[in-house]
Amino acid sequence: MDQVDLLELYAGAAPSRGVTTWLVDVLRAAIAGGSLPAGARLPATRALAAELGLSRGVIVEAYQRLTDEGLLSGRAGAGTVVIARAGVPRQESRPRDTSGLRLPLPPSAEIDLDLSPGVPDLSAFPRAAWLRAERIVLGSASNADLGYGDPRGSPRLRAELASWLARTRGVRATADDLIVTGGVAQALALLSQSLRSRGVAAVAIEDPGSRGTREELAHWGLETVPIAVDDQGIRVADLDATGLQTVLLTPAHQFPTGVVLSPARRRALLDRSADGPGLIIEDDYDAEHRYDRAPVAALQGSGPERVAYAGSVSKSLAPGMRLGWLIAPRRLHAELVTAKHASDLGNPALPQLVLAHLLAGGDYERHLRTVRRRQRTRRDALLRGLAEHLPSARVEGVAAGLHLLITLPGTADDTELARRIERAGVRVHPLSWHRQLDGPPGLVLGYAALPPDRLHEAARRIGQTIDRSRRSSR
Repeated sequence: MDQVDLLELYAGAAPSRGVTTWLVDVLRAAIAGGSLPAGARLPATRALAAELGLSRGVIVEAYQRLTDEGLLSGRAGAGTVVIARAGVPRQESRPRDTSGLRLPLPPSAEIDLDLSPGVPDLSAFPRAAWLRAERIVLGSASNADLGYGDPRGSPRLRAELASWLARTRGVRATADDLIVTGGVAQALALLSQSLRSRGVAAVAIEDPGSRGTREELAHWGLETVPIAVDDQGIRVADLDATGLQTVLLTPAHQFPTGVVLSPARRRALLDRSADGPGLIIEDDYDAEHRYDRAPVAALQGSGPERVAYAGSVSKSLAPGMRLGWLIAPRRLHAELVTAKHASDLGNPALPQLVLAHLLAGGDYERHLRTVRRRQRTRRDALLRGLAEHLPSARVEGVAAGLHLLITLPGTADDTELARRIERAGVRVHPLSWHRQLDGPPGLVLGYAALPPDRLHEAARRIGQTIDRSRRSSR
């Protein structure tokens, strides 16, 4: 089948400027409408360039943008193939019952620009490096490596992680202190069970803070007590007033405000738990994605016997890997290992060995550098789009992570605003989803999963929706 004829593309339809974006939009619409179904092979870049009278660079860039969106797949010798159907904007939207909301939200065909926070750039997953490492690992792994093994995780991975975390995050731990987990979620599950067994009934958490984390702790029977966050991080004086000894926070890049815990607050938190049974649970959220300077060191390095430190590769590789780690004070270590053993007998062996190989050879660090460059470009693109289409928005937090928080003067109901934006085909999180306390409205916008031109389009739709809402409320 001649896909050029199917699309009815011709050079005369192209605008005088923005021809690459025009071609991307045409191809995306064809994929969304089914004219280019999954499995369809696109013309070679040279052939399509000649047919349309355009430069080959325009075709290459258009194909790459759609590959970044997860709609196309291209391999040397195999051509470029459609692998997914694009979402289309919904025409109508019913109010969502947020009382039963569970995050992360599933994909929707009615959303073509998903700005959910915490979603990484899955198109950047280092497939080639992973495959090379997997072949090497399979060629050298012993029978014992593939058995049940240590419930704490592969000794090889724990040794590499201990070294890497010490070098990049200032963590103080040996391989024997680490427990490999199924992401931060399992680390929180293990800690919750340990806390409950010790009679702890409530945990202080940041507000605003991750709704998903709040739900995780509640599932394991822990009450979550909100403590306000300001521009220096969690308000330790408010925490002291509760009398709670256990607190969970994201000090390197607070979710969702994006602030960094100030040095004075770090010292105050460590001092308050120095002489008692208190525990600081540190979710090292987004720490590896800082764009303007080196990230602040982990809190754990200043108080390893007071801090339980959790991290994962969910934001740097992919959440589907389900690979993370937990480093707890040694007084808790044995019971956490027992709980881990009872939970699953240990994580899958092969991914652990592959990650260990990538860490040892420097491939993981090279991948992170590449991802940081891409994410900074995408963040800058969203900022430019907001400056053009929503100049009244105030961007909060530091240049880091995979999301932005914007606050909107004069907006009363961010949940209703998010619903209206969703009707324009753009998914965002209202800040109120992540609050227990009263506070100003806002929107949480993830930018990692979309290329720059789509982020600019998302900003345009958001700006138009907010402008219409303001006009209708006058």
